[in-house]
Amino acid sequence: MNLAEGFRSRGVTAPLVAEIARSLERPVRIMEVCGTHTMSIFRHGIRSLLPEGITLLSGPGCPVCVTPASQIDAMLAAADREEVTIATFGDLIRVPGNNRSLAGARGRGARVEIVYSPMDALALAQREPARLVLFPAIGFETTAPAIAATVLAAERMGIANFAVIEANKTMPQALAALMDDPLLKVDGLLCPGHVSAIIGSKAYGPLAERHRLACAVAGFEPADILAGLLSLIRQINAGEPGVENCYTRAVAEDGNVRARHLIEQVFEPVTSEWRGLGAIAASGLRLKKQYRRFDGLARLGIAVQPAHEPKGCRCGEILKGRLLPPDCPLYGTACTPMRPVGPCMVSNEGTCAAHFRYGTGGTRRMAAAG
Repeated sequence: MNLAEGFRSRGVTAPLVAEIARSLERPVRIMEVCGTHTMSIFRHGIRSLLPEGITLLSGPGCPVCVTPASQIDAMLAAADREEVTIATFGDLIRVPGNNRSLAGARGRGARVEIVYSPMDALALAQREPARLVLFPAIGFETTAPAIAATVLAAERMGIANFAVIEANKTMPQALAALMDDPLLKVDGLLCPGHVSAIIGSKAYGPLAERHRLACAVAGFEPADILAGLLSLIRQINAGEPGVENCYTRAVAEDGNVRARHLIEQVFEPVTSEWRGLGAIAASGLRLKKQYRRFDGLARLGIAVQPAHEPKGCRCGEILKGRLLPPDCPLYGTACTPMRPVGPCMVSNEGTCAAHFRYGTGGTRRMAAAG
């Protein structure tokens, strides 16, 4: 049995499920704020194992989902330039802007390449010195260190035809803004494992203290998630909310100090627009002055312009945990994974995509519990 199988085995998960059922003293609402958690919960049928009193909500944990249409439109404007190659992660390519996507731009002749890391984009720039290769810096703290390292490598190697499109976002500020929403009733947060590996478990301390909110950092296997849920229920029962690290094999209290140093060396905090959440102070990352020449949009003279969200799409409210995907009038009809209208249906980590792919049984249970 490999490590993953051990965290999925019934011998490990069944006692956790039983303890959750025994420990639940009142209905609770828990939000997972990582897209990988969302997919794992659906893929392994975790909702079907939980007692009726637990409502699980999905938050703004999908990086391409929270990227607003205005930023996608700016990327498309760059892609339209004859001398530009967009080198992007695959999950971004079908995300719609106001009227089209990078996939559509590629179909009309734009150079859009799928890469697996920012270093791949830098290598592409080395191979094609006559073209400007732009890498959309999509993601949270998990991807930011690799992007920072790539900018430093481009500077060290003197590669002038590589740049990034600033779009990175940081999670704690968004969670703070989300918890300030009086319409959102949440008792606990299942905190993201990947992000926490960078920023550390203690990053959620101010959030737990200010909002009297139970927080548990969890990994992505069924036993990880169930252990995180049990921790949250115990904190809620005791009336002593705080932060418990249930993912100690990957997450330290202070996170990855070297990775955080890379981020701080290359980037500085900036107000950033989140789809559904609006503008949040200090929740984005901008290149510092000494690295501003790697700002692709500034280099091309392209400004991010206001853009309307797709008509009828409720992705923003789904990202806030206010609505479930079936509450959107487009879900499953006009909007499907084959013909996505909004980003929540595009990304593999999107809540709508997870609901659609893994059936509606979990959806019905969530609606009943809510």
